[in-house]
Amino acid sequence: MITLPARIVAVVCLAGLASIGRADVAVLADVGTEWAEASGADTAGEAVRATANPTSASRPSAARPNLAADQRIEWAARLRDLYSRPASEWPAPHIDSTVTWIEIGLLPKPSHPDTNPYSKEKADLGRMLFFDPRLSAGGQMACASCHDPDLGWADGRTTSFGLDRRPLTRNAPTVLNAAFQQKFFWDGRAESLEVQARHVMLNPAEMAGSEATVGKTLSELPAYRRGFAAAFGCEQITFDRIGQALATYERTLVGGHSRFDAFLRGHPDSLDDRQIIGLHLYRTQARCMNCHHGPAFSDGNLHNLGLSYYGRKFEDLGAYKTTGQAEDVGKFRTPTLRNIANTGPYMHNGLFELPGVINMYNAGMPTLRRKEHQAEDPLFPTKSPLLKPLSLSKQDMSDLLAFLDALSEPPRRIRPPELP
Repeated sequence: MITLPARIVAVVCLAGLASIGRADVAVLADVGTEWAEASGADTAGEAVRATANPTSASRPSAARPNLAADQRIEWAARLRDLYSRPASEWPAPHIDSTVTWIEIGLLPKPSHPDTNPYSKEKADLGRMLFFDPRLSAGGQMACASCHDPDLGWADGRTTSFGLDRRPLTRNAPTVLNAAFQQKFFWDGRAESLEVQARHVMLNPAEMAGSEATVGKTLSELPAYRRGFAAAFGCEQITFDRIGQALATYERTLVGGHSRFDAFLRGHPDSLDDRQIIGLHLYRTQARCMNCHHGPAFSDGNLHNLGLSYYGRKFEDLGAYKTTGQAEDVGKFRTPTLRNIANTGPYMHNGLFELPGVINMYNAGMPTLRRKEHQAEDPLFPTKSPLLKPLSLSKQDMSDLLAFLDALSEPPRRIRPPELP
């Protein structure tokens, strides 16, 4: 482990700063020679430039040096003070110039669309429907079958089971904080929770419901007739109304009680030293903010991470199956990182655990190489240019994982409603 001179502990790790003040530049110049020796830079000037402008070298060649234990303590204290200030005073994140980003922060109050305004009656009806397997063929599956509140509103499986316990091809994403999404499903094919619910109910591989059958079944239950009348003004039961009720309930499933949220609300000791260092890495050297930004920790967009398994087992062409556009091959929606430690396994195919995901990002994610027979293949996927090798050390990756764990929601047991 490289031990850095105490004088530069507070500055060396500011490799996360895209812009620094004159005083910082002066300190950097003063200690440039020492940092050059520690970092392996050829000259003090090179070390200063690399620290002040970390994005100038897009492919770092060696892992970042670790700090000694006492230096980590001092560095964490300085970061705690820095990030306890208003977000406008935080270091500028490592963001590519093509990215329009929003600062991470507290979740806002969820909004409901004008086409489906909120009412308590509608949310209560949606809650009942969410846990009711009678929305599916044969009464086998409820929404909660794949989005279990005890499992982070996901299901903990590699890929979910569909009707008759047939395995599906994708991992079930959490519906917690879905109110802040703009696209739904891994391939982004639904643009609202209402549409997403209808897709699932009608999908023959998932709930395989029939509007006529489900409507008849629920209409025979006085409690549902009363519920629809209270929510919509009449007892008529349709898939559109079921979707609206489900979406209204799902928009009430909002977190915002993590240790990170407590930190932002003025409790600086809510994050331990590893987590506060991990926060800084998240925003800077680890480049997470290029896709996972904003209060929901997601840009809501589709990206190709090199995990389409193109031409191999587990191939999934992502958004291309919906759009038919070659540039969408292998693109998937950016998931939220809120409560991420409680919603594994990860990625659209559920093949990864969180440490492995961090390792892959550190390597820049897989880059597919064309084989001879693919030389002219117009659908050959292209990985996002936002992905670059990071050269994070094992300590960095451990700190980053610690910060992601600080996004976890405290355990909250949700008792399903009594169904009619």
